[in-house]
Amino acid sequence: VQLQASGGGLVQAGDSLRLSCAASKRTFSNNAVGWFRQAPGKEREYVAGISWNGGITNYGDSVKGRFTISRDNAKNTVYLQMTSLKFEDTAVYSCAVGLRSVPQSSSSGYIYWGQGTQVTVSS
Repeated sequence: VQLQASGGGLVQAGDSLRLSCAASKRTFSNNAVGWFRQAPGKEREYVAGISWNGGITNYGDSVKGRFTISRDNAKNTVYLQMTSLKFEDTAVYSCAVGLRSVPQSSSSGYIYWGQGTQVTVSS
C-alpha cells in the first residue's frame, strides 16, 4: 500500500488548509487512518484519526475544535481540514493506515506510512 499526502503549503496564521491522503489500493477501507505531524526538533505528534467507516474520530488536544478529519472510501482518500492555523501547527504532516478499524493515538498502532507534506504557518 502506498500513501500520498498532499495539500501542504505556506499560509498565514488564521488561514485554512485541507490535506489529502490518497491510498494506492482500497486496502484502508477496513482500517482506521491517522494523521501525525512532526516539527523540527520535536517528537511525532498525533493529530487526528478516523475509523474505517468514519463513525469515530478523535483529535490531539492541540487541534481540537480547529481540525476535522474525514474520509471517502470510494476515493481511497482521507482528508484533514485545518482551520485557524497557528504558527505552532508548522510541521510535516503524514498519514498512516491503522492496524485496527478504530483510530489509535500511538504511532505503533499504524502499519503503513506515507511521505509527509509540509505545512508552514507564518505568524
